[in-house]
Amino acid sequence: MTVGPIVAFLEGEGPDARGRSLFDVLAMDNVALEQTHDYIQWLFPLPEPSRAAPDAPVLSEDEVGAIRDSAMAQIALAAATDRMDGFYRATHDWLMPNDHNHLRITRIIRSLRLLVGDDQANAFRAAILWRVEATRAPVSARSRGYWSTA
Repeated sequence: MTVGPIVAFLEGEGPDARGRSLFDVLAMDNVALEQTHDYIQWLFPLPEPSRAAPDAPVLSEDEVGAIRDSAMAQIALAAATDRMDGFYRATHDWLMPNDHNHLRITRIIRSLRLLVGDDQANAFRAAILWRVEATRAPVSARSRGYWSTA
């Protein structure tokens, strides 16, 4: 099987569509993570096109298997999860009824469930919901519902 661009990116062997490595993306500061809208599809890919970034790659079944079987891709997903958890702990602009980060959170949960497993997806979701509850944020029931079913 030929390794596609998503697998290569997650294994630290290839760039995303803008020429960034996995390590470049993980090193982005919180302002850059907030203002940049085309990295999340590479860190947390899904098997359907992104509405936010139509040029983002779409996972094939073969790539799902390759990512599940790749120790390097699994390490990358763990690092990406830690980075995004840190981002959501350190920032507060997303703690409102509706925000583009709510879509990112849904994507992260879904991607983790597909590529890593239920435990990691549920742990990330729990951390997000804890932050919402701890801050008494007015996050919409709709967003929380998407997270619950992701």
